Amino acid sequence: MKKVYLDNAATTPQDPEVVEAMLPYFKEHFGNPSSIHAFGQKAKEGIDKARKIIAKKIKANPDEIIFTSGGTEANNLALKGIAHTQKAKGNHIITSQIEHHSVLNTARQLEKEGFKVTYLKVDKEGLVDPKELEKAITKETILVSVMAANNEIGTIEPTRELAKVARSHKIYFHTDAVQAFCKIPFDVGWGIDLASFSAHKIHGPKGIGALYIKRGTKIQPRQVGGHQEFEKRAGTENVPAIVGFGKAVEIYNVDELRKIAELRDKLIEGVINKIPKVKLNGPKEKRLPNIANFSFLGVEGEALLMELDSKGIACSTGSACAAPTLEPSHVLQAIGITAIVAHSSLRMSLGKENSEEDIDYVLEILPQAVKNLRKISPF
Repeated sequence: MKKVYLDNAATTPQDPEVVEAMLPYFKEHFGNPSSIHAFGQKAKEGIDKARKIIAKKIKANPDEIIFTSGGTEANNLALKGIAHTQKAKGNHIITSQIEHHSVLNTARQLEKEGFKVTYLKVDKEGLVDPKELEKAITKETILVSVMAANNEIGTIEPTRELAKVARSHKIYFHTDAVQAFCKIPFDVGWGIDLASFSAHKIHGPKGIGALYIKRGTKIQPRQVGGHQEFEKRAGTENVPAIVGFGKAVEIYNVDELRKIAELRDKLIEGVINKIPKVKLNGPKEKRLPNIANFSFLGVEGEALLMELDSKGIACSTGSACAAPTLEPSHVLQAIGITAIVAHSSLRMSLGKENSEEDIDYVLEILPQAVKNLRKISPF
């Protein structure tokens, strides 16, 4: 049976070059990077190289890149670190309704600690309006956190414009760039103070991410101990994973993104033309090159997911972090989709390993799967 993986927004397969780059750091270069002997310094060299590669990609300085265990920790460090450092100045944080749960749940936790949080609404395409951000700012606002691109519907947010608004009020601006990193232009010079990244979304290893923290930004560490990561994140570094992260960024190919976008467009056109009563969620233009989210009216999303899985096609009903709850997507509801329609939705996210034959296979299997499920649907 043919296998087609269309869940790259959840995680990507590691590139063979990434694995090869990591291997020496499990065996020959196993030293603790904080040690001053040759074994330790060789490991430190691997970290320093990766830090420079990632910094160059976003036009930052190497000492502004702090390695974390992933995007979730980076988002937690950004929100909590700034909130607790700036609480003497104010207690108001602004974010959006469609953020990843690692931002939303962190914001809710901060609310329990006495902070006030405004959750900006989005339009039907999932876009945050910079004018609405301007209206939401108060004298107590200390942080704005809006993702660079949405993980469920692929909407690319106006990050530069949002950062400009925050900067004009001298408020810290953070963006969750986990899905956007390497896939769309991204420059911290736009006025970004903090930005979160993760390796396993770009064919790197799981369990490693980074937080960009602009020089001069005061932030309270969430994890204390030794002096690692410029005293902003204590703990012995995961050297092989950091090296793998750097390699994944180094080899990420823009030409492959063009191919992925072409396949995404073929998928979208094929689904809309072949299947009646289907809705594309999110914008047609301002979307990531790899994400397509559809609502198949009259079909239960989980049932369709399992039907496709039985045919070798892997996709998802939304964010992998929220999948076990079986609750309707907060992102889809925020763009005006009802709970029933949201439950009929699937996210298909492509990667560089996908081919035109993969899309042809999906367009062969998917219409019949939807038709079969609609026959037995109570809706």
